[in-house]
Amino acid sequence: MFLKKYKTFLLLLISVIVAYVVHQLIFYIFKINPDAFYYSLEKLYGIFFMLSFLIILILLKIKERNFDQLGMSFLLLTSSKMIVYYILLKPILNIKHYDIKIERINFFVLFILFLTIETVVTIRLLSKKQ
Repeated sequence: MFLKKYKTFLLLLISVIVAYVVHQLIFYIFKINPDAFYYSLEKLYGIFFMLSFLIILILLKIKERNFDQLGMSFLLLTSSKMIVYYILLKPILNIKHYDIKIERINFFVLFILFLTIETVVTIRLLSKKQ
């Protein structure tokens, strides 16, 4: 019962932990120093995780109340999240004193990763119409 109720959040948590470990491993292999980044890797993962957690929580509540609005709610929440991400990205884009190419790539890879996780969760929710 416990696992069934929180399976979606467990999937999110495991995906984020695996992605973080792989991300750190890639940085270690290619000798990329994330200490010079505007946002630390942990801070970005934390922000992205919290927003994804919030979106999934809202989607689960919407699924219980009005299943037919689930897809549109996902699009609205994702669009709102993109505004928050743009606000986070703006200071990175304004940096002039060092090359920000890797930092931008890092940010967009995280964005795509979390968007993919949320999309997979939403697809699972939509495919389980009760």
